[in-house]
Amino acid sequence: MQIEDSYQKIFIDNRKWVEQKKKENPDFFHHLAHVQNPDYLYIGCSDSRVHANEIMGLEPGEVFVHRNIANMVVNNDLNILSVINYAVEHLNVKYIIICGHYNCGGIKAAMEPRDLGILNPWLRNIRDVYRLHEQELDVITDDNKRYNRLVEINVYEQCLNVIKTAEVQKSYLEKGYPRVAGWVYDLNEGVLIDLKIDFKKELNRIRKIYDLTKGE
Repeated sequence: MQIEDSYQKIFIDNRKWVEQKKKENPDFFHHLAHVQNPDYLYIGCSDSRVHANEIMGLEPGEVFVHRNIANMVVNNDLNILSVINYAVEHLNVKYIIICGHYNCGGIKAAMEPRDLGILNPWLRNIRDVYRLHEQELDVITDDNKRYNRLVEINVYEQCLNVIKTAEVQKSYLEKGYPRVAGWVYDLNEGVLIDLKIDFKKELNRIRKIYDLTKGE
């Protein structure tokens, strides 16, 4: 199929999708246009093989989504900080989920000591995660296992970065939500793996240094 034909096919398939949705529920788009009340903020990787709604089994409107290379929460990235702020203060999400995935290109690139141009500043954040956990990672002799373990550790560190934010701390102490969870998606099996991060324990530990709820 030519590139132009492939592009035009998107609009043809879109019309088919619309008709199918209307057949299943005549009010589907009316409802969708007027309601956004998700319980979840999903922060995932930009990888084209991983889509939040599908892997979570949720419909449009049920999950607020932000994606970037290697599902990072960088403390000077106004894009993701704005997403977290909106999700917590305006959508009142109950969970913020960091979801990484095995076979992540961003994680793999960060493990290779190469100059990748404009990607360098972004990958530096992942390399910093490796540096913090290098003792554990360096004893893993199998390259693939070390790669997958860094995927998991990176999810954990990004969960901590979410917990460090003022919005999350204040909202949880006032309302009991959102909670922060860390997942990994296994591309080979199609399953989600809960890393079972102890949110309350990590919150209490984080607040010893990053408590942003005082002075009010």
